[in-house]
Amino acid sequence: MAKSDFQTVRTTAYTHTEADHVQYSNRNALGGRLRAATAGLRRAAYAARALPADSDSASDYRRASLSGASLDSYLTPQKKKVTRWVRTKRGRKKVTTTVLVRPTIGSAAADWSRWPAGTTFRLLSTGQIYKVDDYGWALSGRNTIDLYMGSRGDMNTWGVRSEPIQILRWGAPEASLQVLQGRQGYKHIRRMVLQLEGQHATAAALE
Repeated sequence: MAKSDFQTVRTTAYTHTEADHVQYSNRNALGGRLRAATAGLRRAAYAARALPADSDSASDYRRASLSGASLDSYLTPQKKKVTRWVRTKRGRKKVTTTVLVRPTIGSAAADWSRWPAGTTFRLLSTGQIYKVDDYGWALSGRNTIDLYMGSRGDMNTWGVRSEPIQILRWGAPEASLQVLQGRQGYKHIRRMVLQLEGQHATAAALE
């Protein structure tokens, strides 16, 4: 897949209570906590202006995001109405206030040789922001991104979707390789390592 600002990818969903994730609890591959993205607020504006890049150079991960996308601009606190009950001399009274809530960046799992750890992207259909901080055996060698959901209900509702995304920040391939090198006892991790090292033929030969 070309490393460009705008891509259309196959997306699936997972949660930490699935059988193959129970052993890891709600922790991601980097040792942090899995987080569900703030619910989508609106459909994101989309202008198709993908920047093609040469996939043979690691610098493409940085060059491909030079079209002006700013992560901070999408994390501006949003107004949210909060209703609560307060005690008064005459009993209880419902009070509605407006607070500013900063959107939560959700966790996503992917093949780190295609989307290095730390890659941050926006779902154009919902405006939600996700960061790649996890991986999975079924994702190695595939153009699929698995989005973390806080519950099985949300996971099942998402299902499988083809989604246009905007890359806001690419992760560093070198940092991803450093994390993976000590975990090569698993074939899917070995495949990602080989890809990151440029040994594409050897990676493709793994079954």
